[in-house]
Amino acid sequence: QVQLVESGGGLVQSGGSLKLSCTARRTLDYYAIAWFRQAPGKEREGISCISTDGSMRHYVYFAQGRFLISRDSAKNTVYLEIKDLKPEDTGVYSCAADFEGNDFSVQDFCHFGEFGSWGMGTRVTVSS
Repeated sequence: QVQLVESGGGLVQSGGSLKLSCTARRTLDYYAIAWFRQAPGKEREGISCISTDGSMRHYVYFAQGRFLISRDSAKNTVYLEIKDLKPEDTGVYSCAADFEGNDFSVQDFCHFGEFGSWGMGTRVTVSS
């Protein structure tokens, strides 16, 4: 288990951008990371995942094009950059972590992963 902390959320106008961060006190080098969001009144949905070394990334269908996941080992941080924000992007964004395991598939990790560690989330509000 690793305690994750998200930051970078806030109130943004439609069309703007944000770069969210996910970090921890312990090293994240051994964890694949997933970003999720939960809009008001809706279920949590996955957004994107990244492998431990950053070489593999996956985006769910709605996140392709406007979302960019990355990680910086030196800063022990995984980022989610969102461009051209829309009001429907409003929600609480959380990161989750787990070990890759054998035969790791970043796509399977994103869609079927059982994550042992979660952050509390950072709130993103997009005004129209």
